[in-house]
Amino acid sequence: MNLIVLAPVAATLALLFAAYFSFCVIKESEGSDKMQQIAKNIRTGANAYLVRQYKGVGFFFLGMFIVLFLLSSFGYVSVFVPFAFITGGFFSGFSGFLGMKIATSSNARTTHACSKSLNAGLRVAFSSGAVMGLIVVGFGLLDLSIWYYILDWYYRGLPIAERIVYITSSMLTFGMGASSMALFARVGGGIFTKAADVGADLVGKVEVGIPEDDPRNPAVIADNVGDNVGDVAGLGADLYESYVGSIVSSCALAVAAGLGMQGVIIPLLVASIGVLASVIGTFFVKTGEEASQKVLLGALRRGIYCSAIIIAIVSYFLVVQVLGSEYIGIYFSILCGLIAGLFIGFFAEYFTSSTYKPTKQLADSAVTGSATVIISGMSVGMLSTSLPVIVVGISVIISYIISGGMNNFNLGLYGIAISAVGMLSTLGITLATDAYGPVADNAGGIAEMAGLDAAVRKRTDALDSLGNTTAATGKGFAIGSAALTALAFIAAYKDSIELLVQKNHIDFTFDLSILNPQVLIGLFVGGMATFVFAAFTMNSVGKAAGMIVVEVRRQFKEIIGLMEGKAEPDYASCVDICTKAAQKELIKIALLGVATPLVVGLILGPNGVAGLLAGATTTGFILAVMMANAGGAWDNAKKYIEEGNLGGKGSDAHKAAVVGDTVGDPFKDTAGPAINILIKLMAMVSIVFGLFVLTWSIL
Repeated sequence: MNLIVLAPVAATLALLFAAYFSFCVIKESEGSDKMQQIAKNIRTGANAYLVRQYKGVGFFFLGMFIVLFLLSSFGYVSVFVPFAFITGGFFSGFSGFLGMKIATSSNARTTHACSKSLNAGLRVAFSSGAVMGLIVVGFGLLDLSIWYYILDWYYRGLPIAERIVYITSSMLTFGMGASSMALFARVGGGIFTKAADVGADLVGKVEVGIPEDDPRNPAVIADNVGDNVGDVAGLGADLYESYVGSIVSSCALAVAAGLGMQGVIIPLLVASIGVLASVIGTFFVKTGEEASQKVLLGALRRGIYCSAIIIAIVSYFLVVQVLGSEYIGIYFSILCGLIAGLFIGFFAEYFTSSTYKPTKQLADSAVTGSATVIISGMSVGMLSTSLPVIVVGISVIISYIISGGMNNFNLGLYGIAISAVGMLSTLGITLATDAYGPVADNAGGIAEMAGLDAAVRKRTDALDSLGNTTAATGKGFAIGSAALTALAFIAAYKDSIELLVQKNHIDFTFDLSILNPQVLIGLFVGGMATFVFAAFTMNSVGKAAGMIVVEVRRQFKEIIGLMEGKAEPDYASCVDICTKAAQKELIKIALLGVATPLVVGLILGPNGVAGLLAGATTTGFILAVMMANAGGAWDNAKKYIEEGNLGGKGSDAHKAAVVGDTVGDPFKDTAGPAINILIKLMAMVSIVFGLFVLTWSIL
């Protein structure tokens, strides 16, 4: 029990190192006056967007707080639930906001560092990403620790098993708040960034024939702003939610598994060790002047592998110390999740990096036109789902069996949940390798707009291309962990409903047979919900991108001297269009995630909700992997051609690849990554509103 203090200590250490890396970044120079002005424009646009988004999100959270407070007043949920919901949303949003602040302060500094050496640029960009990673795990662990201590003190008079139930049920709502914020941040930021990106590429590259990030393009600042609000602020909120969700789901299954308070503590301790290991791993990331993606990937992998090895060693002693040697299978479940995460990351890299065959073949298809690029990209994305599904399947069955599931079903479920914690234990450094990508992308744009030497742009392009691969790896990692966490949430949902039935003397028994019409209908609705959600987000990007295309065309036509570089474009108008479009589409998308399990529950009852969660998890996992990897492959196929292959920039193959990339943008940066948030949000809503559904369901 004394080891629980490791959680707040590790959280504090993570935040201190985040401050240290921030200081290391800020002390670097932003370069010339022109570079500083460009960076300032990006910061201004990003801040304006987030302020506007958080105002809108604030109304949603206020409404949900009132609903949850009313439910607590009638005894449907604990009195702590509304407040846990608010704190989960606050820390999720705050993590993304701080990550965006450091990212927008690092872009010009990365560009300037690249004028010295490739390694200098990598260190600045990666340090910025490390701030994001450590803030997420630091705030996640800190908030979980605070709630644990508060709830443990408040329920101190109850028997241990009953106390754990009350603690974990309240903490689950914390995850619901984080998921709600993540959905707004990921989807809103994704709509913004991809509308700007698609609009800028379609007019600038394809129609007008100017380079990417050309300062004459009116959408170029909005594109760079979007990289930060979508791929940094949205990413941070997303993975914060995944991180706390995996820990809370494991804690919730500890009682039924017969592990008591020790079972609650283990996920917190593994996460704490992961924080320390991630800090150590960041110091192993460095490279020489060779700009090949293989070398740069090796530099990032070195940091991740070092962290994973430390976690693998220390977790053994933790499990033996806390649970005893008879539960050594729990350790191997942690190890299984850790290894599965590394495999999922590698397979995402294989299908999206231009170092490997799939993306090279995709680039070759561009020679025959846009249609073949789109067909080949869809094929790569679909094929790429096979290996992650196999890895997750193997991880689930091994974790279940080795943790003792053959003798104790609930212990096996706990093993699956704790494997998700193992997978996400390296999040501090894995997120760093992901979040650095938008900084490198911005750095390349600033180099182009500021007219720096070709050598600088070559280095920023190398870092940017690497960022596309690590982003795909990070998305695969997040989606894989979401699948494991969602499985744990389904088990936690079943346990929660059974406890409510017993406590409130309600006449209900689960019948989860596939032949039960309630379950079968729920499965279909869950599978459908992920496609409808993806359709809403894709359509939102399409509409917003259409407005950007019209605006960019207007400026090239009406602003005299713009094409010749003698006049300044109106960057602010494109930023404003993207901001308004993103906010307009958010509410209906968020309501889909919250309302679907409630409607299904009130009509079909808990059996239907269980089917809904199973259908959404399986379909959502596969769809999210397909979209993320297809988008990453299209992007890197374009960059592979831009490096001088198959005719290089301006060739017919390049124009076809740009079209493929514009299709892939909303796949990989809007719809795909947001689906994993959807499946976990629906699970947590189902748990929180469990008693309400039990009381008022028709069937």
